[in-house]
Amino acid sequence: MEINPHLILAAYSVIIFSASLFGGKLSDIGALTHTRIQVVMSLVAGFILGISMFHLLPHGLDRIPGPHAGESAVLWMMVGIVVMIFLLHVFHFHQHDFSRESSDHHHHGSSKEHSGSVLSVALGLGLHTITEGVALGTSIQVALLDDHLTVLPGMAVFFAILMHKPLDAYSILSLMKSDGHSRRSRRAANVGFAMLCPIVALATFWGVGAFAWGEGTIIGYILTFAAGAFLCIALSDLLPEIHFHSHDRGKLIAALLIGIGLSYALFFIETAASHGMGMLEGH
Repeated sequence: MEINPHLILAAYSVIIFSASLFGGKLSDIGALTHTRIQVVMSLVAGFILGISMFHLLPHGLDRIPGPHAGESAVLWMMVGIVVMIFLLHVFHFHQHDFSRESSDHHHHGSSKEHSGSVLSVALGLGLHTITEGVALGTSIQVALLDDHLTVLPGMAVFFAILMHKPLDAYSILSLMKSDGHSRRSRRAANVGFAMLCPIVALATFWGVGAFAWGEGTIIGYILTFAAGAFLCIALSDLLPEIHFHSHDRGKLIAALLIGIGLSYALFFIETAASHGMGMLEGH
């Protein structure tokens, strides 16, 4: 049965939109405990780390031609890292934990001082979401350049976004709630933020398809750039909290390894399916 990338992208968009809405609504239910948030963040960060290295980087390398493909891939990956570091420095947006325990750990300032203003966090997470949407749209566009589809196109990137997006929405809505914004404005922000990634993914899918010069070379550059951005996001979740969680290190390390393991499992499925299809075509 032939897989239609357009329908897959539409399904991904609906699911991501729903997951982001759910994450925003969690802020109304009540703050999660600090330990639970950190365990979830370690799991998600491990998964995103694996997606960066096992999926985005190899697929990007496959699309960059010439004897210096490796150097080009590393260059674009470094650009992705630097851009994300710049965004983190400017907008201070990547804090997901607004629990009471987190405030106790970071007693040097209020939650607002650490995460920045609502506008700053929203802009930062919005730009971060645009990067995710670009990665998703591009990874699905790869399917149209291949002779066959072995698994659902863009599945790995989709799962990375799906796992991370509720945390981002939770961050924005929790900060808005603590800042005294009305329920109506929070709902509007939740819907707007939930729509951003699907809209960017759809626009990228069509845009990259229209301007995929050089048999998809531009796709290789975009995927390696996204690999750097995803790598930076994963490490920005993991590294700052290491100093505050010596008592939970067993749980956090286990969650991290599970996340990496899940991403490698997807990589293994893709590789096995690709080899299987190649053997069938050989016959």
